[in-house]
Amino acid sequence: MAKLDKYEDVVVGLDFGTTKICAVVCVKSGNEPVEVIGVGKSPSHGIRKGVVINIESTVESIREAISEAERMAGVEISSVFAGIAGGHIKGFNSQGMVAIKNSEITKHDVNRVIEAAKAVAMPQDREVIHIIPQEFIVDDQDGIKDPVGMSGVRLETKVHMVTGAVTSAQNVVKCAQKAGLEVEDIILEPLASAAAVLSDDEKELGVALVDIGGGTTDVALFSGGSIVHSYVLPLGGNHITNDIAVGLRTPVLEAERIKIKYGCSDLALINAADTITVPGVGGRKPQELSRSELVNIIEPRVSEILTLVRQEMYRSGFFGLMASGIVISGGCSLLPGMDSLCEQIFNMPVKPGRPKGFGGLADIVNSPIYSTGVGLGLCGFLAMGTERPFRRRESGVYDNVRDRMKAWFSEIF
Repeated sequence: MAKLDKYEDVVVGLDFGTTKICAVVCVKSGNEPVEVIGVGKSPSHGIRKGVVINIESTVESIREAISEAERMAGVEISSVFAGIAGGHIKGFNSQGMVAIKNSEITKHDVNRVIEAAKAVAMPQDREVIHIIPQEFIVDDQDGIKDPVGMSGVRLETKVHMVTGAVTSAQNVVKCAQKAGLEVEDIILEPLASAAAVLSDDEKELGVALVDIGGGTTDVALFSGGSIVHSYVLPLGGNHITNDIAVGLRTPVLEAERIKIKYGCSDLALINAADTITVPGVGGRKPQELSRSELVNIIEPRVSEILTLVRQEMYRSGFFGLMASGIVISGGCSLLPGMDSLCEQIFNMPVKPGRPKGFGGLADIVNSPIYSTGVGLGLCGFLAMGTERPFRRRESGVYDNVRDRMKAWFSEIF
């Protein structure tokens, strides 16, 4: 097999999901669209609510996913762009202002004003993961995306900052390294998903991405072409599965199978006469139950998750700016009735989000479950193409996350 790091046009996204580890191999030639040439996934046994809780189990899952992706793509994978999520993630907006020494704004001035916006008090156990410029203001003229070359005496910026727990990010990097991989960069997973499923028009008009995964529900709000709010809710599909296991008195693995095969989040969409066979626990006899009993377990939990997301969107102050509506992604978005229930709760248009704008294995990854993995690959290409690409340093991988700047992310958001 060819060695991956010999090719500058190959990027691998590694999605650290609660239910699955997913590796997506992407290639790009010139101005051609990104192509997916390999996909690998394996069950995730060492991650809970988006956070690593067992190093060895996670490493084994990574190796399985990488091995499958290598066989499909015909390359040897040595480095990845890793996703990060979890309830420890916090996003907030900040502002900065600097005086312009010369009349013309330079890249150095842009870096200075972003550093000024970054100067906020932060606990020692937290680090900055992303600083994403929303807009620049030159002498009270707002709405500027790139001020370089403009004349002015005062430069301001509004940025969205994403912070996370130092230890959680270190564990992500450590797992990848133990699996024999270098981490090129760490990327917040809802931002990666947004890169894969949202259009520029949606982000300009205002849109909310709600990515409902196994352990977390990731939320990213966009308006005016930029991200304005991000949030990670530590609830997801696994909580639905556990509710089914308890409510129907069946093993968790059987509860997951039942959820996927018979699950629905809207009671009005099922036939009241439908029945399902539910295996018992510990050798007990299977039981025949009405499918409506299953939906009566699923619907309240889904409603709770979506209601909490709506409350967070209201709290952010940007709910009224979501003119394009809601885009739902992640594995749980595949539950029948999810879009109709979501429309009822948010009272705005809802559509499923699937990766788009790429070639290659489009038929394989054209599913919400691959949104994050494909998005990590897309973000990786933008990171490689900037003037300040990520580079590893001896002082530690996570120091790179702290020190990396905003340039390449501003190209997306």
